[in-house]
Amino acid sequence: MAKKSAKRVAEEPLEESVPSDSPASKKARVQEVADEDLPPPPPPPTEQHTNGHTTSADTPDIADADEAQHAELEEADALDDDQDDEELDRSRTVSSRQKEAAEGYQDLYLDSINRTVLDFDFLRQCSVTLSNQNVYACLVCGKYFSGRGVKTPAYFHALEIGHHVYINMETKKVYVLPEGYEVKSKSLDDIKIVVDPQFTAEQVKALDKETPPSWDLLGRKYYPGFVGLNNIKANDYLNVVAQALAHVAPLRNFLMLEDLSSRPQLPQQFSVLVRKLWNPKAFKSHVSPHELMQEISLRSNKKYLLTEQADPVEFLSWFLNNLHLSLGGSKTKPRSSLIQKIFQGSLRVESQTITARADAGDRLLFEDAAIKSQASPFTILTLDLPPAPLFQDDAEKNIIPQVPLTKVLEKYNGIAAQEKLNTRIRYRLLHPLPPYLIMQVKRFLPNKFLQSQRNPTIVTFNPRALDVSPYVEPNPQLHPLGEPIIYDLVANITYEGVKVRDDSVEGEAERKVWKVQVKEGAEYQQWWEMQDLFVDKVNADLLTTKESYIMFWERRKTKAKSKP
Repeated sequence: MAKKSAKRVAEEPLEESVPSDSPASKKARVQEVADEDLPPPPPPPTEQHTNGHTTSADTPDIADADEAQHAELEEADALDDDQDDEELDRSRTVSSRQKEAAEGYQDLYLDSINRTVLDFDFLRQCSVTLSNQNVYACLVCGKYFSGRGVKTPAYFHALEIGHHVYINMETKKVYVLPEGYEVKSKSLDDIKIVVDPQFTAEQVKALDKETPPSWDLLGRKYYPGFVGLNNIKANDYLNVVAQALAHVAPLRNFLMLEDLSSRPQLPQQFSVLVRKLWNPKAFKSHVSPHELMQEISLRSNKKYLLTEQADPVEFLSWFLNNLHLSLGGSKTKPRSSLIQKIFQGSLRVESQTITARADAGDRLLFEDAAIKSQASPFTILTLDLPPAPLFQDDAEKNIIPQVPLTKVLEKYNGIAAQEKLNTRIRYRLLHPLPPYLIMQVKRFLPNKFLQSQRNPTIVTFNPRALDVSPYVEPNPQLHPLGEPIIYDLVANITYEGVKVRDDSVEGEAERKVWKVQVKEGAEYQQWWEMQDLFVDKVNADLLTTKESYIMFWERRKTKAKSKP
């Protein structure tokens, strides 16, 4: 018995039995067959004429044959259509992937997440393609991959390794791969906070109070805002500057609350770093500035790198200037951005050419007729130290000289003059003074061998009260005469030289070590000292025992009744 599924050969060509305007089939099942592969057509039937109608000798009636043939063709086409629809539905299911998890399977892979290996501080780029677009982090191993569609590195990682949970580093949405559906679970909120910490205005306002401790995943206690920064290789100069700026309240509050998504990457990355420093729900008790460092390296044309140490003062000047421009500041208009509103002040510069006349008298006296005066903006005030002693004392021990901060500030009293080449110059601060004063103690000067020589003089000061009114030109319209102008120290970057062995003729060299001391809270007078990952409390009385290099002073908002 012949197989029922085998199709018999049509008795006449299909083109003659099917109308020419019949619609085309839905989908071709097989490829076209060459003409020579087709079976030979059957011999033409013998025609007979009965009552004027043409009939076939082999079949009783051509109408019955056509009806049977059409019925069989329709049955075959229906079977083919069902198979085509089934294959099409299957292909659509595979290509579209699931948008939502099946009921009861939303939390299927969440137990595989390993929070102890998650570190979102490093450069967000795919570990396979090095692309920084559409980056996802595997929440099982912590690696970065680009994309989540079919044939993407994240998709193949899910298939090959069996890691199924991923978070988009930009949108902070969590997906399960290879299925592709989004996971909406409150249990993932702690991971989203670590990726991009967010704060409310009330939380930011509470930062200036006494800081309560927090604990990381390993049970280590840390204080938000006073955590270490990882020194990847030689980026300690950046660490101390970032720590100090993170405690300048107006700048910190702006970076923590403002939406900077439309700004350049430099303020965006600095904002992320500041929010991570103050995050009370961190997975680890330190932060890495890797992303900010990469952006700084790119923007500075590799002038500042994580592999080469730089001067913190030079970097601070460059960093503040580029933040100013990134936040919409002008190169010519003063105080046109938040950076300049916080740090920029103005001073009067008076200069006079030195003459060699015999009747000139004291060469340091200014002649009013020859004085040139102009107002000049400043962001960082430079303080000159007196020369260090060259000889030892009677006990044949080196003397560490000391000088009060008020003494080196006399440079800006409008009376003391300095000589530069053939010009005498004197300075005087002008009202209004900025909310924050940045002072640089000029410790490194080139010697005759064009090498940097350090001045170890210690600058002593009172961190709670610095009256700068003697150095400001009086202006009764902006500040009452006789009223002190009090500034309090909020951050102090110090230098320490460490002797190391050297293969040169001298036999040893000095390695620069930068530390930063920052104050906790506005009223709570607790100080912290940080050197990269090392964080410890320090007594306020010991601040002046270190070689201060950069000091950040905050102006008191309330007026003092009398000089302290």
